Amino acid sequence: MRASWIVAAAGLVLAGCAGLGGDAYLTKGAYDGRQVVPPPPVRGSAVDDQDRRTFLETRKLKDSPRWSLAQQDAHEARIMDAYSCALGVTPSRQTTPRLAAMLRRVGRDVRPAIAGPKRLYDRRRPYQVDRGPICARSGMIVALTPDYPSGHATWGWTVGLLLAKAQPQRADAILERARAYGESRVVCGVHNASSVDAGRINAAALVDALSASSAFQADLAAVGAELDAARAAGPAPGKARCETEAALLAQPLP
Repeated sequence: MRASWIVAAAGLVLAGCAGLGGDAYLTKGAYDGRQVVPPPPVRGSAVDDQDRRTFLETRKLKDSPRWSLAQQDAHEARIMDAYSCALGVTPSRQTTPRLAAMLRRVGRDVRPAIAGPKRLYDRRRPYQVDRGPICARSGMIVALTPDYPSGHATWGWTVGLLLAKAQPQRADAILERARAYGESRVVCGVHNASSVDAGRINAAALVDALSASSAFQADLAAVGAELDAARAAGPAPGKARCETEAALLAQPLP
């Protein structure tokens, strides 16, 4: 019963932006995250203990500006907006339809990449081990989908790598935002830090596999041109918002 919920919930995690319509770039079974993502830290190991300390230390961020950003990052459907400052333009389904369509298609590859290792490792989330506030609802989907690897981090890093390829002149800023997008799950208390790291490993291998697809490469080129045109047309994201975000991203987690 639990395994079926994991698969279903992993699909719902990306349904808002990435799971609707279009065929996947990869054929079924072409990428298997279970062959890429290493096992989670053993309970009681040094890494596992550090995960627990990080969870407890980051509870101090409750109601801080970084907490608020983490709450915003919890909404996968708004992921294009999350990259606005890094891109210098606010993408949307209306202003950048090619990007929106590409993310919907990539989402069909990301879902099984997340579900496989989650089902294999079935690691408990940090708030299920230690008590502390979380900045997302601990509802049925969150509670029943395991911690490892982080689905949000896999998705955020996949999108970050995709955008960095499409906009290489902005790659540093894009990947910095992608890193913070994953760390928001640690701030929220819904994923361990090592699970976020595993999400990045999963995403990097998935994007390598996607890069072998000629359709992916063609869409990537079109998205790059679309973003250039959208940036030239303006308007740019709000200066105050981007300055605040930059300051938050510069702060290391406790």
